Amino acid sequence: MEETKSDKDAGLNLKSARRRAALSVGLNLSLSVVKGLAGFFSNSTALISDAIHSATDVLASGAAYVGLWVAGKRHPSFPYGLYKAETVATLIISIAVLLAAYEIGRSAIFGPDRIPDVSLAFPAAAGSLLVSWLFGFSQLRAGRRLNSPALIADARDYLADSLSTGVVLLGLIGAHYGYALDRWAAAIVSVFVFRSGGQLLISALKDLLDASIDRDTERAIIKLVESHPLISEVKRCLSRTAGGRFIVDLDVVLRTKSHEIADRISDRLEEDILSQFPRVVMSRIRPHFDYSPMLTSVMPVTRPEGKMAENIAKAPWFLVEIRERETGKVQKKEFIENPYWREERKRGYLVGKWLLSLKPDQIEVASDREGTAIALLKEAGVEIIIPSAGRAVNTSTS
Repeated sequence: MEETKSDKDAGLNLKSARRRAALSVGLNLSLSVVKGLAGFFSNSTALISDAIHSATDVLASGAAYVGLWVAGKRHPSFPYGLYKAETVATLIISIAVLLAAYEIGRSAIFGPDRIPDVSLAFPAAAGSLLVSWLFGFSQLRAGRRLNSPALIADARDYLADSLSTGVVLLGLIGAHYGYALDRWAAAIVSVFVFRSGGQLLISALKDLLDASIDRDTERAIIKLVESHPLISEVKRCLSRTAGGRFIVDLDVVLRTKSHEIADRISDRLEEDILSQFPRVVMSRIRPHFDYSPMLTSVMPVTRPEGKMAENIAKAPWFLVEIRERETGKVQKKEFIENPYWREERKRGYLVGKWLLSLKPDQIEVASDREGTAIALLKEAGVEIIIPSAGRAVNTSTS
């Protein structure tokens, strides 16, 4: 089931991410060539430096594409997948951003003074700025939608590139009016670019060092697992990130001695985790058995202290008893009204889900006729008991 989930999620998301990464490589290469030629013929050192910045981005974008391509591959030596190849690509991109920040700052402080041909350099710089800005935001949205750190890193690199191109434009405008503003603006921008690269570097290092997933998602996964009627608690939850994807391992306490039921519950919960948390690509649940001396028994009744109801979904009330498992002695009993017994549509499903929230160990029913509610309870491992003929079922609270 885990492989099927990986095939579907990594199949769709990675395929789309690869297309965008390939587009990024081609676009960066075009920007680098355009700015380099315009800088050379216009005698603009700033534009040539910006072209070098874009050329660095070509290598970084290529790394992102390679990382995304490798992430979807399978190899027996890597049982947890190659998702961290994308993290390695993110690491390379972060280093490229830091190098670009250094280049911008160095050119701003130590670069020679030249008088560029504004009429040639300005259109190239303005066009490059517009393309970088628009594609950067588009790439950022796509990266967040696809949960791809490599595309997000690539988008931030584009936005950093647009800032450096903006500095070039300020310098060209200053040159047109006789002011040298590009040095000071470039020095300020290099600080922001360096900060962006540092954040990407820290994020990639955390991923490579197996940082846990965010606490909110981890709590939500634990809550989902503990909602199962036969699970007492989650003893331990180990999680880690891998290229924007999540891998979780849980140790749970099950109130059953049946290995068959435990395996079925574990498999079902693993499926539920994968379906309800798209970023989780692998989940493993290890059951531990805890046979409690008390059990929770549920029975449909016509009214409080009334007789057993014939139809579980249409029963207006349910008797809930806490009994000693060995002696059968009732320690606590209460009548709970069925909130869904008047529903016209999906009544069996709603009642079944509601009964599961009561976490029963067993339920007594009048007949073996199976409906949706009974099917849900059976699938969850709840024991179905049919009283023998002639047996009186006492629902009195006295």
